[in-house]
Amino acid sequence: MAGYKLPHHKHMSMNELKSFLNPKDIYLEQGDSKLLVGDYVYKYQTIGHKERFNVPIISSVSGTVVDIKDGYIKIKNDLLEKTEKEIINRDVSKIKKEEFLDIIEKAGIIGMGGAGFPTHMKYKTDKNIELLIVNAVECEPYITADYSIMNEKCNELLEGINNIIRINKINNAILAIKKTNVEVIKKFKEIIDKYPKIELRIVRDIYPMGWERTLIKEVTKKEYDILPIELGIVVNNISTIFAINNALKHDIPLVERIITITGENVKNPGNVMVKIGTSVNEILKFMGGIHDDSVLISGGPMMGVEINKTDYIKPQMNCILVLPKPKEENIINCLRCGKCVSACPANLAPVLIKECSNKEELIKLQVNKCISCGLCSYICPSRIDLRNIVNEKKEVIK
Repeated sequence: MAGYKLPHHKHMSMNELKSFLNPKDIYLEQGDSKLLVGDYVYKYQTIGHKERFNVPIISSVSGTVVDIKDGYIKIKNDLLEKTEKEIINRDVSKIKKEEFLDIIEKAGIIGMGGAGFPTHMKYKTDKNIELLIVNAVECEPYITADYSIMNEKCNELLEGINNIIRINKINNAILAIKKTNVEVIKKFKEIIDKYPKIELRIVRDIYPMGWERTLIKEVTKKEYDILPIELGIVVNNISTIFAINNALKHDIPLVERIITITGENVKNPGNVMVKIGTSVNEILKFMGGIHDDSVLISGGPMMGVEINKTDYIKPQMNCILVLPKPKEENIINCLRCGKCVSACPANLAPVLIKECSNKEELIKLQVNKCISCGLCSYICPSRIDLRNIVNEKKEVIK
């Protein structure tokens, strides 16, 4: 299997978890919301739904709508944490599958490892789910948000996995953790015997081991065509598991998450629990600020995308990477070395895709299978930005 061992840079943020839960304002997608400026919003209130997949938009604070523009709603936080209903302690043992699906859909649970796919849709299937794979690999450099939640919440995470497999009548679960995470592996080993249907699986430290297709092949030796459910498998990120369990036990929607703030140009790197909708600028100030001439990336250095201080935290955002602005690369012509072909975990030929503009030929080259992992750009001796070039080619066949 193609893959590379990349420099980690994870030590920068592996310190005590911080909390920043009192933002001045939050910013939420407007979606189909009917809210008007001046309206009062409660914490945990569903204010509308997103166009894509009809995912609920849920407020993480109580306060007043002060602005609506450019498709976003700005809510002034009154710091009162007012809710329309009390937090419950639900008897999870009585939950059946239909109620499970309803709970996690209304709670706005989506994949928190970066993809953002609605979680209930993975479980809403007529096929028998035989295996749950919990993805705790976190293979991108710098990011330690999943490491942080594992370090803090081992018991709750195993409880959540156990609840999910029981409710959905799943045979067993595999919790996949990268072998370098020695401390959290030790913590899980101390308590996992209480859960005989959950297996702790230590996986290799290569990138992109966290890619769903790569991880499934690593732990089951099987491959699928389009979706893991073809093999009777569902894959959830470890942070998503925690969010699911919160929704099942207490009816708490996805309004907070741990995010890694790190990189050479942030003054105090670390992990911080934040409210969804908090502005990036406010969090960076809380973390001590950043140096001038910085570039901000949502996600890791391989698959991340550039953002601005004016952006806000979304449920699938696991990292804000603050790096020095890159120097101009000395790009030369393609050497036809084939390194990008050898590196590609999807078995594509980026060098051929780069030179192709014909739609039919791009389809034959299976450009749509690219996962934008960035290994082709990373490995290229000519310093060609193959990842973005291939992404542009993907648009051609849409």
